[in-house]
Amino acid sequence: MLTNARIVGADGVFTGTLVVRRGRIAAVDDGRSHLAGAVDLDGDHLVPGLVELHTDNLERHLMPRPGVVWPAPLTAVLAHDAQIVAAGITTVLDAVCVGEHRDGGGRRAILDASVEAIRTARDEGLLRADHALHLRCEVADPDVLDLFAPFADDPLLRLVSLMDHTPGQRQWTDLTVYRRLLVAEGWAEAEVPRLVAGRVEAQARFGAAHRLALAAHCRRRGIAMASHDDATPEHVAEAVADGIRIAEFPTTRTAAEAAHRAGLCVVMGAPNLVRGGSHSGNVAAADLAAAGLLDALSSDYVPGSLLEAAFRLHTALGHPLHRALATVSAIPAAVLGLDDRGSLAPGLRADVVRVGSVRGHPLVRAVWCAGERRA
Repeated sequence: MLTNARIVGADGVFTGTLVVRRGRIAAVDDGRSHLAGAVDLDGDHLVPGLVELHTDNLERHLMPRPGVVWPAPLTAVLAHDAQIVAAGITTVLDAVCVGEHRDGGGRRAILDASVEAIRTARDEGLLRADHALHLRCEVADPDVLDLFAPFADDPLLRLVSLMDHTPGQRQWTDLTVYRRLLVAEGWAEAEVPRLVAGRVEAQARFGAAHRLALAAHCRRRGIAMASHDDATPEHVAEAVADGIRIAEFPTTRTAAEAAHRAGLCVVMGAPNLVRGGSHSGNVAAADLAAAGLLDALSSDYVPGSLLEAAFRLHTALGHPLHRALATVSAIPAAVLGLDDRGSLAPGLRADVVRVGSVRGHPLVRAVWCAGERRA
């Protein structure tokens, strides 16, 4: 029994008491309880456990430096899990790359180990948060269908995003910027034209066919799909035709408006919102939020940004707190079909986060996942 908390419910914030029994929320009541067993939260906020659609954080643990593959994937998963829970995230889709968009093969080297380590950690009860898979498929990779096949019917698979990071497409429409990136990565300028030409040729040969094949499989299996880095209304129309219902990180306001009109769930990066803009020059998440075009947030590459961004929607942009928190809980849960979580309501999983404050920033004080204290 958690009492004297500012409970962030589906319709507003109120001071009340939340009761947990056998991993579920048994009751949510107004007012303070004086029962001896009640835990006094001293007026801290009580919010739903955060639901993360896309985090690259596991990859950072598996490849902590360029060219360095961590030799113990299981310990990498456990370190990632600890960081996720400490950020208030109780449900997480671990984004694992299927296929490459650059030379080197680093992501391909950790694909099988990533999934196997997640599965082992789940099966052995080692994880604090509830983990599932988000497979990020590079459609222009010649081998992407073969790489995807072993995981196509994996029960852990909850989301597939269809990505195209080749030069001239989406994120890299400006070839000058793309060429500068290759040089910054250490490629000799004389090699850049060959690399660009090879990737453009691969996109032309494989991109459309692979996209259609992956989308068809996901539709048959009822797996949620996301588009990635939509830049134009045409990209959004393509996503709608494929049966996609999530627009992940649109790069322009025009694309976000098209996705919104089409009824897609527009997901933006929480780091974009916290930093005040995109690190790569794309549309600012705050601008989309102010225009009513942002539905959900993802921590992307900084787990701690998710809660921070939700509270910033409230404090800096004036969104009611319960609606701001829904962008990181109820809405992502709903788009994944997870109807047993995402809100503080009787009958749902007791995924609950106690949030205090330090110098105006939200501070995770305690986390319960399915009723068990995890942090």
